[in-house]
Amino acid sequence: MKSIIDLRPRVLWYQGQETGSIRHTEVHTTVQLRTPVGVSLFFQRFKDPSLSAIMIQLLSVAIVAGLFFESNQQTARVSDLVLLPKPGCWTGWFDRDDPSGTGDWETLSDLRNAYPRKICSTPLAIEARTLSGLTAAAAGDVIYVSDTTRGFVCRNQDQSRRKRCNDYRVRFSCPPSFCKVCWTQWYNRDAPSGTGDWESLTNLRTENPGQICDSPLSIEAVTTDTLTPAISTGQTVIYDQNEGLVCRNTDQESGLCLDYKVRFGCPC
Repeated sequence: MKSIIDLRPRVLWYQGQETGSIRHTEVHTTVQLRTPVGVSLFFQRFKDPSLSAIMIQLLSVAIVAGLFFESNQQTARVSDLVLLPKPGCWTGWFDRDDPSGTGDWETLSDLRNAYPRKICSTPLAIEARTLSGLTAAAAGDVIYVSDTTRGFVCRNQDQSRRKRCNDYRVRFSCPPSFCKVCWTQWYNRDAPSGTGDWESLTNLRTENPGQICDSPLSIEAVTTDTLTPAISTGQTVIYDQNEGLVCRNTDQESGLCLDYKVRFGCPC
Protein backbone atom coordinates (compact mmCIF):
# COMPACT_ATOMS: atom_id res chain seq x y z
CA MET A 1 0.00 0.00 0.00
CA LYS A 2 1.36 3.43 -0.89
CA SER A 3 1.26 6.48 1.39
CA ILE A 4 -1.60 8.81 0.53
CA ILE A 5 -1.78 12.50 1.36
CA ASP A 6 -5.29 13.92 1.38
CA LEU A 7 -5.62 17.71 1.26
CA ARG A 8 -9.15 18.94 1.92
CA PRO A 9 -10.45 22.32 3.19
CA ARG A 10 -12.12 22.21 6.60
CA VAL A 11 -13.58 24.72 9.06
CA LEU A 12 -12.08 24.65 12.55
CA TRP A 13 -13.75 25.98 15.68
CA TYR A 14 -10.99 27.57 17.72
CA GLN A 15 -11.50 27.77 21.48
CA GLY A 16 -10.06 30.74 23.37
CA GLN A 17 -7.52 29.94 26.07
CA GLU A 18 -8.60 32.60 28.52
CA THR A 19 -12.38 32.42 28.68
CA GLY A 20 -13.10 29.05 27.14
CA SER A 21 -15.49 30.73 24.71
CA ILE A 22 -15.48 30.32 20.96
CA ARG A 23 -13.53 33.28 19.59
CA HIS A 24 -13.44 32.79 15.83
CA THR A 25 -13.19 30.27 13.02
CA GLU A 26 -10.31 29.57 10.72
CA VAL A 27 -10.25 27.91 7.36
CA HIS A 28 -7.52 25.29 7.36
CA THR A 29 -6.50 22.17 5.53
CA THR A 30 -6.63 18.67 6.92
CA VAL A 31 -3.65 16.62 5.84
CA GLN A 32 -4.19 12.88 6.10
CA LEU A 33 -1.30 10.45 5.85
CA ARG A 34 -2.43 6.85 5.41
CA THR A 35 0.60 4.75 6.29
CA PRO A 36 1.35 1.32 4.81
CA VAL A 37 0.35 -0.33 8.07
CA GLY A 38 -3.16 1.05 7.82
CA VAL A 39 -2.86 3.96 10.27
CA SER A 40 -4.30 7.34 9.29
CA LEU A 41 -2.66 10.46 10.75
CA PHE A 42 -4.30 13.87 10.61
CA PHE A 43 -2.57 17.26 10.68
CA GLN A 44 -4.02 20.75 10.58
CA ARG A 45 -2.47 23.60 8.59
CA PHE A 46 -3.58 26.87 10.14
CA LYS A 47 -3.36 30.47 9.16
CA ASP A 48 -1.14 30.99 12.18
CA PRO A 49 2.44 30.53 10.81
CA SER A 50 3.81 29.11 14.06
CA LEU A 51 1.13 26.39 14.21
CA SER A 52 1.61 25.53 10.56
CA ALA A 53 5.40 25.19 11.02
CA ILE A 54 4.91 22.68 13.83
CA MET A 55 2.40 20.67 11.80
CA ILE A 56 4.72 20.60 8.77
CA GLN A 57 7.58 19.27 10.89
CA LEU A 58 5.38 16.51 12.30
CA LEU A 59 4.10 15.70 8.84
CA SER A 60 7.65 15.34 7.53
CA VAL A 61 8.55 12.89 10.30
CA ALA A 62 5.39 10.86 9.60
CA ILE A 63 6.08 10.68 5.88
CA VAL A 64 9.62 9.42 6.47
CA ALA A 65 8.32 6.82 8.91
CA GLY A 66 5.65 5.74 6.45
CA LEU A 67 8.16 5.31 3.65
CA PHE A 68 10.41 3.32 5.97
CA PHE A 69 7.62 0.90 6.84
CA GLU A 70 6.62 0.63 3.20
CA SER A 71 10.14 -0.18 2.04
CA ASN A 72 10.45 -2.92 4.64
CA GLN A 73 7.16 -4.65 3.92
CA GLN A 74 7.57 -8.14 2.50
CA THR A 75 5.14 -10.78 1.39
CA ALA A 76 5.11 -13.71 3.79
CA ARG A 77 6.56 -16.89 2.40
CA VAL A 78 5.08 -20.29 3.11
CA SER A 79 8.20 -21.19 5.08
CA ASP A 80 7.62 -18.16 7.33
CA LEU A 81 4.12 -19.25 8.35
CA VAL A 82 3.22 -21.43 11.29
CA LEU A 83 1.06 -24.25 9.96
CA LEU A 84 -1.26 -25.80 12.53
CA PRO A 85 -1.86 -29.53 12.14
CA LYS A 86 -5.38 -30.81 11.72
CA PRO A 87 -6.68 -32.56 14.82
CA GLY A 88 -6.69 -36.33 14.42
CA CYS A 89 -8.72 -37.79 11.57
CA TRP A 90 -12.39 -37.71 10.67
CA THR A 91 -15.01 -40.43 10.88
CA GLY A 92 -17.58 -40.91 8.16
CA TRP A 93 -20.75 -38.82 8.10
CA PHE A 94 -23.74 -39.86 10.23
CA ASP A 95 -27.36 -38.90 9.64
CA ARG A 96 -29.74 -40.88 11.84
CA ASP A 97 -32.56 -38.32 12.17
CA ASP A 98 -34.42 -35.69 10.19
CA PRO A 99 -36.28 -32.56 11.34
CA SER A 100 -39.77 -33.85 10.63
CA GLY A 101 -40.55 -34.17 14.36
CA THR A 102 -39.23 -31.79 17.01
CA GLY A 103 -35.95 -31.25 15.21
CA ASP A 104 -32.78 -33.00 14.06
CA TRP A 105 -31.32 -35.02 16.93
CA GLU A 106 -27.87 -36.38 16.10
CA THR A 107 -26.92 -37.03 19.71
CA LEU A 108 -23.68 -38.85 20.39
CA SER A 109 -25.41 -41.55 22.49
CA ASP A 110 -27.94 -42.32 19.75
CA LEU A 111 -25.23 -42.34 17.11
CA ARG A 112 -23.13 -44.79 19.12
CA ASN A 113 -26.13 -47.12 19.40
CA ALA A 114 -26.96 -46.81 15.71
CA TYR A 115 -23.34 -47.12 14.55
CA PRO A 116 -21.43 -49.26 17.06
CA ARG A 117 -17.63 -48.96 17.02
CA LYS A 118 -17.78 -46.24 14.36
CA ILE A 119 -17.05 -43.33 16.75
CA CYS A 120 -14.07 -43.09 19.09
CA SER A 121 -14.56 -42.87 22.85
CA THR A 122 -13.25 -39.31 23.13
CA PRO A 123 -13.88 -37.26 19.97
CA LEU A 124 -11.63 -34.25 19.47
CA ALA A 125 -14.05 -32.18 17.39
CA ILE A 126 -17.44 -32.28 15.71
CA GLU A 127 -18.58 -30.95 12.34
CA ALA A 128 -22.19 -30.58 11.20
CA ARG A 129 -23.39 -29.84 7.67
CA THR A 130 -26.72 -29.82 5.91
CA LEU A 131 -27.27 -32.45 3.25
CA SER A 132 -26.40 -29.80 0.67
CA GLY A 133 -23.10 -29.03 2.46
CA LEU A 134 -23.94 -25.80 4.30
CA THR A 135 -22.74 -25.01 7.80
CA ALA A 136 -25.39 -24.16 10.39
CA ALA A 137 -24.36 -20.50 10.22
CA ALA A 138 -24.74 -20.43 6.44
CA ALA A 139 -28.08 -22.21 6.67
CA GLY A 140 -29.31 -19.67 9.23
CA ASP A 141 -30.36 -22.22 11.85
CA VAL A 142 -30.19 -21.74 15.61
CA ILE A 143 -28.35 -24.74 17.06
CA TYR A 144 -29.22 -26.03 20.52
CA VAL A 145 -26.25 -28.38 21.01
CA SER A 146 -23.06 -28.99 19.05
CA ASP A 147 -20.16 -30.45 21.03
CA THR A 148 -18.07 -33.59 21.42
CA THR A 149 -19.82 -34.84 24.56
CA ARG A 150 -23.48 -34.56 23.56
CA GLY A 151 -23.37 -34.46 19.78
CA PHE A 152 -25.62 -32.21 17.68
CA VAL A 153 -29.20 -31.01 18.16
CA CYS A 154 -31.21 -28.51 16.13
CA ARG A 155 -34.68 -27.88 17.63
CA ASN A 156 -37.52 -26.65 15.46
CA GLN A 157 -38.88 -24.56 18.35
CA ASP A 158 -35.71 -22.43 18.37
CA GLN A 159 -36.08 -21.31 14.75
CA SER A 160 -37.66 -17.98 13.83
CA ARG A 161 -40.98 -17.64 11.98
CA ARG A 162 -41.88 -21.25 12.70
CA LYS A 163 -39.11 -22.35 10.37
CA ARG A 164 -38.08 -25.96 10.56
CA CYS A 165 -34.43 -27.04 10.98
CA ASN A 166 -32.49 -28.22 7.97
CA ASP A 167 -31.54 -31.88 7.82
CA TYR A 168 -27.99 -32.29 9.15
CA ARG A 169 -25.31 -34.91 9.14
CA VAL A 170 -22.36 -34.94 11.52
CA ARG A 171 -18.89 -36.37 11.78
CA PHE A 172 -16.27 -36.47 14.50
CA SER A 173 -12.53 -35.96 14.65
CA CYS A 174 -10.78 -38.81 16.45
CA PRO A 175 -7.18 -39.69 17.35
CA PRO A 176 -5.22 -40.90 14.30
CA SER A 177 -4.93 -44.42 15.69
CA PHE A 178 -8.72 -44.81 15.55
CA CYS A 179 -9.10 -43.95 11.87
CA LYS A 180 -6.53 -46.18 10.22
CA VAL A 181 -8.27 -47.44 7.11
CA CYS A 182 -7.47 -49.06 3.81
CA TRP A 183 -9.45 -47.68 0.89
CA THR A 184 -11.27 -49.74 -1.70
CA GLN A 185 -11.21 -48.82 -5.37
CA TRP A 186 -13.65 -46.21 -6.68
CA TYR A 187 -17.09 -47.44 -7.71
CA ASN A 188 -19.43 -45.79 -10.20
CA ARG A 189 -22.27 -48.16 -11.05
CA ASP A 190 -24.92 -45.61 -12.01
CA ALA A 191 -25.42 -42.34 -13.88
CA PRO A 192 -28.00 -39.61 -13.14
CA SER A 193 -29.79 -40.03 -16.49
CA GLY A 194 -32.78 -41.73 -14.83
CA THR A 195 -34.15 -40.73 -11.43
CA GLY A 196 -30.72 -39.92 -10.05
CA ASP A 197 -27.37 -41.43 -9.14
CA TRP A 198 -27.76 -44.56 -7.01
CA GLU A 199 -24.48 -45.87 -5.60
CA SER A 200 -26.04 -47.94 -2.84
CA LEU A 201 -23.80 -50.21 -0.79
CA THR A 202 -26.16 -53.16 -1.31
CA ASN A 203 -25.96 -52.92 -5.09
CA LEU A 204 -22.22 -52.31 -5.05
CA ARG A 205 -21.66 -55.44 -2.96
CA THR A 206 -23.84 -57.48 -5.30
CA GLU A 207 -21.98 -56.26 -8.38
CA ASN A 208 -18.53 -56.44 -6.76
CA PRO A 209 -18.60 -59.55 -4.52
CA GLY A 210 -15.87 -59.78 -1.89
CA GLN A 211 -14.44 -56.35 -2.62
CA ILE A 212 -16.07 -54.27 0.15
CA CYS A 213 -15.65 -55.13 3.84
CA ASP A 214 -18.61 -56.06 6.05
CA SER A 215 -18.35 -52.94 8.20
CA PRO A 216 -16.87 -49.95 6.37
CA LEU A 217 -15.47 -47.26 8.64
CA SER A 218 -15.90 -44.35 6.24
CA ILE A 219 -16.93 -43.32 2.74
CA GLU A 220 -15.68 -40.78 0.22
CA ALA A 221 -17.87 -39.41 -2.57
CA VAL A 222 -16.66 -37.17 -5.39
CA THR A 223 -17.85 -36.16 -8.84
CA THR A 224 -16.50 -38.26 -11.68
CA ASP A 225 -15.37 -35.33 -13.82
CA THR A 226 -13.71 -32.80 -11.51
CA LEU A 227 -13.31 -34.99 -8.37
CA THR A 228 -15.19 -32.36 -6.35
CA PRO A 229 -16.23 -33.73 -2.93
CA ALA A 230 -19.98 -34.31 -2.81
CA ILE A 231 -20.31 -32.07 0.22
CA SER A 232 -18.85 -29.16 -1.75
CA THR A 233 -21.11 -29.37 -4.82
CA GLY A 234 -24.11 -27.62 -3.25
CA GLN A 235 -26.36 -30.53 -4.23
CA THR A 236 -28.54 -32.49 -1.84
CA VAL A 237 -26.74 -35.82 -1.63
CA ILE A 238 -27.27 -38.51 1.00
CA TYR A 239 -24.33 -40.79 1.66
CA ASP A 240 -22.71 -42.67 4.51
CA GLN A 241 -20.52 -45.71 4.93
CA ASN A 242 -23.46 -47.93 5.88
CA GLU A 243 -25.80 -47.19 2.98
CA GLY A 244 -23.66 -45.82 0.16
CA LEU A 245 -24.75 -42.78 -1.88
CA VAL A 246 -28.08 -41.59 -3.24
CA CYS A 247 -28.60 -38.41 -5.25
CA ARG A 248 -32.15 -37.86 -6.52
CA ASN A 249 -32.76 -35.54 -9.45
CA THR A 250 -35.98 -34.26 -7.85
CA ASP A 251 -33.99 -32.87 -4.90
CA GLN A 252 -31.78 -30.64 -7.05
CA GLU A 253 -32.51 -27.08 -8.11
CA SER A 254 -31.13 -27.84 -11.57
CA GLY A 255 -33.29 -30.97 -11.81
CA LEU A 256 -30.27 -33.19 -12.45
CA CYS A 257 -27.67 -34.72 -10.17
CA LEU A 258 -23.99 -34.68 -10.99
CA ASP A 259 -22.37 -38.05 -11.63
CA TYR A 260 -20.73 -39.37 -8.47
CA LYS A 261 -18.36 -42.17 -7.57
CA VAL A 262 -17.66 -43.58 -4.11
CA ARG A 263 -15.10 -45.59 -2.22
CA PHE A 264 -15.08 -47.10 1.25
CA GLY A 265 -12.56 -47.11 4.08
CA CYS A 266 -12.16 -50.56 5.63
CA PRO A 267 -10.11 -51.84 8.57
CA CYS A 268 -6.57 -52.63 7.43
